[in-house]
Amino acid sequence: MEDQQHYFEINKATWNTKVEVHAKSAMYDLEAFKAGKSSLMPYELMGLGDVKGKSLLHLQCHFGQDTLIWSRLGARCTGVDISDKGIKLAKELNDELQLDAKFVCCNVLDISKYVTDTFDIIFTSYGVIGWLPNLKPWAAMIVERLNKGGTFYMVEFHPIVWMFDYLSGKPIMKYGYMQKEAIYEEYEGTYANTSSKIISKEYGWNHGLGEVVTSLANAGLHIEYLNEYDESPYNVLPDLKKTDSGMYVTKDKLYPLIFEIKATKPL
Repeated sequence: MEDQQHYFEINKATWNTKVEVHAKSAMYDLEAFKAGKSSLMPYELMGLGDVKGKSLLHLQCHFGQDTLIWSRLGARCTGVDISDKGIKLAKELNDELQLDAKFVCCNVLDISKYVTDTFDIIFTSYGVIGWLPNLKPWAAMIVERLNKGGTFYMVEFHPIVWMFDYLSGKPIMKYGYMQKEAIYEEYEGTYANTSSKIISKEYGWNHGLGEVVTSLANAGLHIEYLNEYDESPYNVLPDLKKTDSGMYVTKDKLYPLIFEIKATKPL
């Protein structure tokens, strides 16, 4: 666990450096968000339906943009992230927009130490589970914090995506689909601004779909559906092509780019 704590500290420092860059990026488009634009995807909105009046816990929320969009839609939101600078900005945005979301800074695996409430909905999206060495405690925490009859929803980049090294500009298959060892990468820039001069130092782990689904099911959730898509809403990989719908695909569409899971906690 000592080594894992070192990994988490390195990742936290990197995410703290990303906050300012991301807040100024075209990808996050903070001014449009403040003016009312939503970055939630149709399948996310369909997966959770009407959230008005429901309590929602957003895991690994970065600086809270999606959390605050759910808040605008009427949910009573709590966002959690490991980055203290991200949480600071999230609180500032919440106050500026006069919303009622709460934000907590902690490792997602430690949420139950800092958040004692339970929720109708737990939500997490895009680039989240790859920061976790083991999904069993993650899934157990989700069940602990979810109300009976509550919904867990996640949308995430497909594990096949993480088998490639993208640092040379062209995807090279390098990592195991179910690789247990930590993957370390160090590079200039960030997905929201590749020309930024910040240095990203990151430890990550690959988790196959079987591990994700089984972790959630073994923790006590009922899987409603697992869907895979060959389109991504974000142009964060090399050589993606924009479609007429505004999504992004690989040239040959040979493998999925994202997946979504909806699960419920039995009554």
